[in-house]
Amino acid sequence: MLNQDTIQRIQELQASGIKNKALTREQLDLIYSNNWFNLWVPKELNGLEIPFPNGLKLLEELAYWDGGLAWTVTLCAGANMFAGFIDPQLSKLVWQDPKVCFGGSGRVGGKAELIDDNYVISGFWSYATGAPHLTHFTLNAEIVENGQVLKNDAGESVYYSLFVPREDVLVHYDWDTFGLECTASHSFSLDKIQVPKSHAFILDPAYKSSDSALFNIPFMPFAELTLLMNYTGMFRRFLDLIEKYYFEKSKDQVWAEKFSKSRFRQIDGLRSEFDTKVQVCKELAGKIWDDVLLNKVGDEDVFAEVGRVSRELAKEIRMNVAELMPLLGIRAAQKENEMNIVIRNLFTASQHSLLNL
Repeated sequence: MLNQDTIQRIQELQASGIKNKALTREQLDLIYSNNWFNLWVPKELNGLEIPFPNGLKLLEELAYWDGGLAWTVTLCAGANMFAGFIDPQLSKLVWQDPKVCFGGSGRVGGKAELIDDNYVISGFWSYATGAPHLTHFTLNAEIVENGQVLKNDAGESVYYSLFVPREDVLVHYDWDTFGLECTASHSFSLDKIQVPKSHAFILDPAYKSSDSALFNIPFMPFAELTLLMNYTGMFRRFLDLIEKYYFEKSKDQVWAEKFSKSRFRQIDGLRSEFDTKVQVCKELAGKIWDDVLLNKVGDEDVFAEVGRVSRELAKEIRMNVAELMPLLGIRAAQKENEMNIVIRNLFTASQHSLLNL
């Protein structure tokens, strides 16, 4: 899906993003020019509104060439997808900005008290991917009405998703990891910040505000599959880099006689098993997409299978990387070597709770 000029540009800019510990202006310009943050945004809001399987393919390809950039696109595009659940008139206003970028935290980290027609929000949230370039921060908060935490019929606290303009947010620059450095996934906090009631929304197809089929997809399988594409793209790159390394080592006759057959056989076996399982995930995504196009009620068995196989595949990727790394020589431990960059990105990504078994 990416042309050669775009691929070359992504590769050229990767090191600068790592050094900068945030996406550089050049990387952001590349994203804006391709409208990748609006991958899942309706066309009437100037989004791409790309079919779900095609979007997954793009995310996987981006992750193959630069896991950090792909991770940021995935998380920010996933947050911009909230456009389909926000009041349409408000969405039109917000998406007048061609560089609009939502991002934040999926965890409940604070409270939002309803006072008249506004929510007053306070709390602390971690890991807002792309914090330096976000135009709006998203969060989940317990809802307080009349001084009491709102409860549902089961007695559980009710929480809504909300978004807040950047100028009302205090960013805590605490992202200092050994991989995915350019994602700049800093924490943020709010202290009695007031936003209109219309800034709250519920991420459920029953509450969508757009007719696009994209918003018929429940958020959990959507998040699982989009995140998984980062793992699969990075791991595919890792396998290709290892093969390239083995071909170089095979020029050494001693190494070739001792290791060549077993090492290549191992890689071929891992790749075959990996490709089979990735194909299963993509077929499940295709099934979900076919159903939502027909406005069918989602198949809970398919959603459960997505959760199971995506977590199993992410775990196998982590285990395979750990097994292979000691076979790759000191270059795999050198920070500027692409093999090491991919390893660092994969292990940092593995700390995300969603696909972490």
